[in-house]
Amino acid sequence: MPKKIRELKAMLKKAGFQLRPGKGNHSVWTHALLPGQKITISGNDGDDAKKYLEKDVTAAIKDLE
Repeated sequence: MPKKIRELKAMLKKAGFQLRPGKGNHSVWTHALLPGQKITISGNDGDDAKKYLEKDVTAAIKDLE
């Protein structure tokens, strides 16, 4: 079962990423320790996350470790 958009946002926030609002339902997440890398999440909080978004989020969190 795919994760919800709100779960991915919570994971990023817990890892220390900062939110920069984008246009419409897009949100851009950046981290001070990963310059030049940003994650753009589109969709409403209750929507199912796309598989590529889940991979991007988990890869970014692993890069911090």
